[in-house]
Amino acid sequence: MIKREREYLTLQKLLKRHPVVGIVGTRQVGKTTLARSLVEKRLSPFSYFDLENPEDLARLDDPMLALKGLKGLVVIDEVQRLPNLFTVLRVLVDRPKAQTRFLVLGSASPDILRQGSETLAGRIFYH
Repeated sequence: MIKREREYLTLQKLLKRHPVVGIVGTRQVGKTTLARSLVEKRLSPFSYFDLENPEDLARLDDPMLALKGLKGLVVIDEVQRLPNLFTVLRVLVDRPKAQTRFLVLGSASPDILRQGSETLAGRIFYH
């Protein structure tokens, strides 16, 4: 496994500044590994959804209900499988005193970049 300390530190800084951070790239470049290493080192609460896992995907059938009570860091892997999620994230991060941070991981498709950028304008940072 490649050590990614620089990327890890950058990701920590981005999550402090932005309510939603997106990591996009081709398959098998280490997005999930980087997110898991971040989760393992955090002391605050976290939730992890892998949308390739049918159980996690089913948990997000009603994304507002599933996400609105979560605290700390919420990681959503393979976000391209649930494109309507960006609208829900916008509502959640715009709430007064919103403390939850979202890390979304996905393939570098032009559609996911466009939808996330349009829906979460000023709220998301892609890395």
